[in-house]
Amino acid sequence: MGGGGGGAGAVGVDGGSGAGGTGVGGAGVASSITGSAVTRAGGGGAGANSSAAAGGSGGGGAGSTGGTATNGTANTGGGGGGSRTSGTSGNGGSGVVILSMADANYSGTVTGSPTVATGVSGKTVLTFNSSGSYTG
Repeated sequence: MGGGGGGAGAVGVDGGSGAGGTGVGGAGVASSITGSAVTRAGGGGAGANSSAAAGGSGGGGAGSTGGTATNGTANTGGGGGGSRTSGTSGNGGSGVVILSMADANYSGTVTGSPTVATGVSGKTVLTFNSSGSYTG
């Protein structure tokens, strides 16, 4: 079994020899920039003939035993799961852009559809899950 992909906070687990290895994806890292803890950037799990490994916390996709592996979770930057040679590996999850500024400095000039949260410990937080811009 192959090894799991590394996450932002930990390396993936070595799959070892044979089907007994785990190959779990490495853990992501939690951040509270938006006001609540969210874990992102988990590594993808490995795939093999007889067992597939879980993805790492933070959006890592699970491996596959021959079909299509799981994609990384959208807006987390998690890695896609791996698959054995006859399958298809998963795609990595899309990322996210988060801007944090003092409430008094927020201009309100944005394009796209970011999530705008005000009053997060005296800050305005913009979360872009797709294209857009902010002008300060």
